[in-house]
Amino acid sequence: MFLLVTSAIIVFLSLLIYLFYASYYIGSGVYLKAQCKVPVKEKTVFLSFDDGPSAYTTRVLDVLKRHNAKAIFFLIGENAEKNPELVKAIVAEGHVIGNHSFYHKGTFPLMSSKQIAEDIKHCNQTLTDITGKTPNLFRPPFGVTNPLIASGLKKTGIPFKTIGWDVRSFDTMGGDTDKILNRITDQIEPGSIVLLHDRMEFSAELLDKLLTHLKTEGWRIGIPKFQSTTNN
Repeated sequence: MFLLVTSAIIVFLSLLIYLFYASYYIGSGVYLKAQCKVPVKEKTVFLSFDDGPSAYTTRVLDVLKRHNAKAIFFLIGENAEKNPELVKAIVAEGHVIGNHSFYHKGTFPLMSSKQIAEDIKHCNQTLTDITGKTPNLFRPPFGVTNPLIASGLKKTGIPFKTIGWDVRSFDTMGGDTDKILNRITDQIEPGSIVLLHDRMEFSAELLDKLLTHLKTEGWRIGIPKFQSTTNN
């Protein structure tokens, strides 16, 4: 009896660990296939920013321009609606934009698939209205995936490509920019997609340090060669 109960507990805990991994690790591919790395052999890294546009996005754009680097910006629709000129600036300066949901609510992973689809479409329509282009890149809020999100994404009817990351900066946790920089550079490999945010007060400072370091070490900043928008 003891062995039976112990085995059942082990199976249950293993299942919980698997479900957590499947939902909270975007690279798991269990519910939603996401590209988390770009297949290149040369020293090329790809930068992505979540949660903008914000009051600090202009500073980030200035740093990118100074270093002649491009990035992918996964925008929150609500923020884009409030800052349309920033969205236009991102596109005008040659960066890629993607859909990061309209409201980015903490309850997003728990909404019905219909609600998720409506939220994602709302974001896409907002970005389309501002830029005249329809994004087809998507990154789920918090990087969480589950059957509801997978179903909701499909129900949008938009051929989205989900983009994840393999290097997480944890910049939203704050702290010393040098420590965050070391955390990033310790993980980088050819083809890495780095997750950053352009809503932090120190975002531009961190980015400047990162780009300076990467160039010193012989890394190139690239943009993944998948379609990011369609013209309307």
